[in-house]
Amino acid sequence: MKPARHHLAKCKRCSAPIVWCLTSANGKKQPVNYEPDETGNVAVMQGADGKLYVRAVTAARPEIRPGEWQAKPHQATCPARQLPERSSGGQRATSGVRPVPWQR
Repeated sequence: MKPARHHLAKCKRCSAPIVWCLTSANGKKQPVNYEPDETGNVAVMQGADGKLYVRAVTAARPEIRPGEWQAKPHQATCPARQLPERSSGGQRATSGVRPVPWQR
């Protein structure tokens, strides 16, 4: 099953087709790939209000119910996603830091 065409949007970074869904856990918006994917880890369904809702497919609830389709979150597949910057793991700068009593 595929979402209706009126839910279709495009990613601002890579222009891929996505749908915006509300998470069932906290009601926040989450972009999901428009195309269903059997390897996806989320299940999407259209609610009675016409909005799309997404839930995680977990070991506790692995089944896809009637009316749901399996997909992947777009953050996992976006080729233009920004990766978080990692620190080099070097020494921290300590200039301007007041020493604590045991360091004197």
